[in-house]
Amino acid sequence: MNAQILDGKALSRIVRDRVKDRVAALAAKGVQPRLDVLVAAQDPASLAYVRMKRKWCEEAGMISGVYEVNEATTQDELIAKIHELNADPAVHSVLLQHPLPKHLDENEALLALGPDKDADGITPQSLGRLFADLPGFRCATPLGIMTLLAHYGIEIEGKRAVVVGRSVILGKPAAHMLLQKNATVTIAHSKTRDLPALCREADILVAAVGRAELVRGDWIKPGAVVVDAGYNKVEGRSGDVGDVCFGEAAEVASWITPVPGGVGPMTVASLMSNAVDAAERTVA
Repeated sequence: MNAQILDGKALSRIVRDRVKDRVAALAAKGVQPRLDVLVAAQDPASLAYVRMKRKWCEEAGMISGVYEVNEATTQDELIAKIHELNADPAVHSVLLQHPLPKHLDENEALLALGPDKDADGITPQSLGRLFADLPGFRCATPLGIMTLLAHYGIEIEGKRAVVVGRSVILGKPAAHMLLQKNATVTIAHSKTRDLPALCREADILVAAVGRAELVRGDWIKPGAVVVDAGYNKVEGRSGDVGDVCFGEAAEVASWITPVPGGVGPMTVASLMSNAVDAAERTVA
């Protein structure tokens, strides 16, 4: 393997230690940051992810409440709960864990949540602030990616970046954050013609399309920085598999994120940091 590792697991510990210090400073002012989560009760993967988030929050001295919604939860009940959390001064931030049950309208729920307590930075209002270059919470996964690149001294300005994936919560905001750092950015997707050739033009390649090992080693420009934001389950294989074929890519890239241990831990650490930002605003 030639590539060096962008170690999100190690960096997340550093970020979480900083969060813990900030929580202690808030505690001295009589404030305990609180992040509440709404999660689908019937989704084991989401529940496991929320348990990890809650564990890390509590280790940092934060409070994390969890409210499970299920097939019996009505849209009116969901919106009422969000309004209740919005109005509660003890709750500094709220996370709507995707996906919610299919009968519930996530877009309406995100609109109801608004930007002030949006720890994940994915409400339409928060995304609007990002694209308008206004202050606000930033999407946790792209924020984690940018923190990784900064920590390891990856030069972005003037580089050609290709983001494979156009989701509202990952691909599009990641592309804009790279653009803010003066990269020249292309967003690619399932309809992109000759995707391998386009990827070979990238100095920084972000894979966020949700297809296991789609990006092969011969798709990568020698010396490129490869960020794998994919987490996929593959029948017959244990654990998570990224969107990049790691073994092949690591022979070509200069830097690469592993799966697991790359983007994932940074997503949770960024979410926690956003939650503390929200609490700090109450004492500013």
